[in-house]
Amino acid sequence: MSGVTTYLDLYRYRELFGSLFRRDLRAKYKGSALGLLWSLAHPVLLMLVYLFVFSVMLKIQPADTEHYWLFLLAGLPVWVFFATSLQAASRSLLENANLIRKVRFPRQLVPLSIVATQLVSFVVMLAIVIALSLVYVPEARVTVWLSIPLAALAVCLVTGVALAVASLNALYRDVEHLVAALLLPWFFLTPVLYSLDDVPGLREHPFLIDIVHYANFLTPAVEAVRDPIFFGVAPAAGDAIYLAVSAVAALALGSFVFSRVDDRVAVEL
Repeated sequence: MSGVTTYLDLYRYRELFGSLFRRDLRAKYKGSALGLLWSLAHPVLLMLVYLFVFSVMLKIQPADTEHYWLFLLAGLPVWVFFATSLQAASRSLLENANLIRKVRFPRQLVPLSIVATQLVSFVVMLAIVIALSLVYVPEARVTVWLSIPLAALAVCLVTGVALAVASLNALYRDVEHLVAALLLPWFFLTPVLYSLDDVPGLREHPFLIDIVHYANFLTPAVEAVRDPIFFGVAPAAGDAIYLAVSAVAALALGSFVFSRVDDRVAVEL
């Protein structure tokens, strides 16, 4: 029951969670001329930068992939949401130490509100990609809507992992540095820029594709969301099932880790 309670507190303390969310969102763009409009502009600019670097400057182009720019954009929302959520959530409890020491409240609301602020950009990016898919990929007009429930599962996956990372970093400060160090190689090991089937070193060993595919829990999430958007097909059953199971497992892991460290957080901070 403690696992369910961790997330039920989002509803029970929804007003406090809403206040934390609005505070974090305002703080993210404090002092800027556009203010909260950056929550819309930032994901657009980020997508344009990725496009320019990888599609124009480096001219990466997987074989037999028309509209590579859209292939890239379709893989970005899940990755960017994951990377930014982990980075921001990892320090969230530390940065709110004064509040946590002074007031007794469900402390998991702090990292979860951080994830919620990153969710704004995720929704914007996904909406842009869906709109582009409707224009440039006619065969995806029926399947593109499948990306929405799949994206919701990806949000659950990221939420659980972010909560676990935030909880561990409150006790072991090396965690945030480990996350920062891992994210760059993790990006290149996740098929955002390419399809696993197009990697020459893996094509000769099909079993390695399965190992690389499922050893990285982000790969099924990226590919399950991208399939209905870019290829106009339902996601592979293996990817969809893996994503659903990993989302539940991540939420359970986040709740478990948080419940184990909750009593020590205020002392350690």
